[in-house]
Amino acid sequence: MIKFADPNAQFSQQRAPRASENQMPNSAPTRLVIATRESRLALWQAQHVQAILRRLYPSCSVELLGMTTRGDQILDRPLAKVGGKGLFVKELETALQDGAADIAVHSMKDVPMLLAPEFALIAIGPREVPLDAFVSNRYASLEALPDGAVVGTSSQRRESQLRANKPGLTVTSLRGNLDTRLKKLDAGDYDAIILAAAGLTRLGLGARIRTVIPAELSLPSPGQGALGIEALAARGDIKAWLAPLNDATTAACVRAERACARALGGSCEVPLGSYAEERDGQIWLRGFVATPDGTRIARAELQGAADDPEALGLQLAGELRQRGADAILATLASR
Repeated sequence: MIKFADPNAQFSQQRAPRASENQMPNSAPTRLVIATRESRLALWQAQHVQAILRRLYPSCSVELLGMTTRGDQILDRPLAKVGGKGLFVKELETALQDGAADIAVHSMKDVPMLLAPEFALIAIGPREVPLDAFVSNRYASLEALPDGAVVGTSSQRRESQLRANKPGLTVTSLRGNLDTRLKKLDAGDYDAIILAAAGLTRLGLGARIRTVIPAELSLPSPGQGALGIEALAARGDIKAWLAPLNDATTAACVRAERACARALGGSCEVPLGSYAEERDGQIWLRGFVATPDGTRIARAELQGAADDPEALGLQLAGELRQRGADAILATLASR
């Protein structure tokens, strides 16, 4: 079992970047409004960014604009069947367009692979644990689950890998915010659930994690564990003010992951994962595409320079296509 330090302490000790570390605009902002979903995890993420901005710009008023998205409201159907991840960002983007907010804070795994041209991801912050977490009140690990055990997940990516590794499991849909999913587990509706380790860690719920699932068994979603900040593409002032919040290594890895997924038509309807790690100045990028039942999986990996992560992502997508991803994608499209 992996043990975690106090996640709140970890993040409270993360220092705000100093102005001298990055190129700064000539004038500091006087007011910034952050659009955020109102789930507990989303608010934690927005408050985390708010705290950094307040330290970075002490004279700036940094406010939160809480919003409920359609993705938060529709909980009785799998996300893939009701519009995908875009349901978590549309209302926040409307607030940016209307001028009600200056920036929006997202979990990068919830950001659609294609943004409308009027929007831009202007910063990607340091990454938390990017892997999936096994959470159960009955079993110590994924390997310990017996055939027939009921496992809850909202992700086709996770489901396909679960079915490939443990075909005897009963995998069922699990929607709702983090607290709702844990309550359903505690009520006995599931033998185990699979969640992003980052969300549990950030909310001080690391003790609920029985094991972190290795990437070899559950390759993460593009951008998992990273926070992204979105703004209008035309707002050069916002981009300059938020530049100190960008973590170059995380951003390069996430850009490679997203480029691969984008080239493969990545969405909630396509079970795929891509995960990049920095190694000695290079990026090690892994990816897969599968059928939902996990009976057909195309896998590939490569390593390359970190200075052009999108090109690396496109290269991996090409490798996956050569290893059978095209046939799998054609099967998914015909459903």
